[in-house]
This record gives sequence, C-alpha cells and structure tokens, in this order.
Amino acid sequence: MRIHRAAYLFWQATWGFPQTFAGACVWLAHARNPHFLHHGALVTVWKSRFGLSLGPFVFIDAKLGTAIGSAIGENRPPLLVEYVPGMLVNDRLLVHEYGHTIQSLILGPLYLPIVGLPSVIWLKTPRFSRRRHDAQSSYYAFYTERWANRLGERLLKRPSMGMALID
Repeated sequence: MRIHRAAYLFWQATWGFPQTFAGACVWLAHARNPHFLHHGALVTVWKSRFGLSLGPFVFIDAKLGTAIGSAIGENRPPLLVEYVPGMLVNDRLLVHEYGHTIQSLILGPLYLPIVGLPSVIWLKTPRFSRRRHDAQSSYYAFYTERWANRLGERLLKRPSMGMALID
C-alpha cells in the first residue's frame, strides 16, 4: 500500500490539524537543525533523548537512533541509512515514527489524547519507567507503540523497532 504525498499532507493539515500545528511550532523552534523528507514526513534531527511525531513532523536524535539500533539484539548491525550528511539515522526508528504519522491520519483530532498523551506518560512517568526496567519490558510493548510499529512496517515494508529495550 502506498500513500500519495499530496493527500498525506492535505489530510495531516486538515483532519490532523491539532498535532500538525503543534509539530509546526516545534519544527520552527528547531528550524536550523538538519531535516530530510521521509515518505512525505519532514524529519528533523534534534538533540533529545526521545523521538516525537506530530502530524507530518518527526523529530529524532541521530545518536538515539544509532544506540537503539545496537540494542535490538540481532546478530547483525543495525539498519543505518545516511539521510543527513555526516549523520547516520536508524531506519527502524524512522519506520516506527512514520507509523505514528499514520496514526495521526487515522485518528485526526483524537491523536493527541489517544496516542500522544498516553505515549508521553508511558515514557516520562518514573513509575512506568521503573516498571519497564524491573520487568525488562520494552517501551514498544505499549499499545500506541506496537500499533505504530505495525503501521510503519505494513506501509513501508521494512522492519520497525520490534520490542527493543531502550531504558
């Protein structure tokens, strides 16, 4: 299945307006950072310990992507793709974050309360972080993250983050 880029951007800007507007604001704050297009999404490389997807705007840390790729636990090197001159970006992380942009298309204005807020709580709350660490459970086991993995994999026909441990 393939998404037409113009339709993708149109629906992100209309049906997904709340998260697209928020993403544009975050993008403006990081406008001097490196950017590249990934299947219609505008990916910005930033210095943050986590990825973020808001409408068609994706924010990732190149170092985080490389570290996650090394932690996937396979007997082969992580899938790294050079999108930004001098920076390697983890392709599995891009597939995952692209899945979040598709969630935005599906849920529209409900994306932030159904996906965004629960994901931030799952990532940032010390209680959940301890719970994941103690149980050796993957951040990607949470429903919002598993769903993003599946959507990204289905559309891009490439592996996503799976159940990588990132804490």
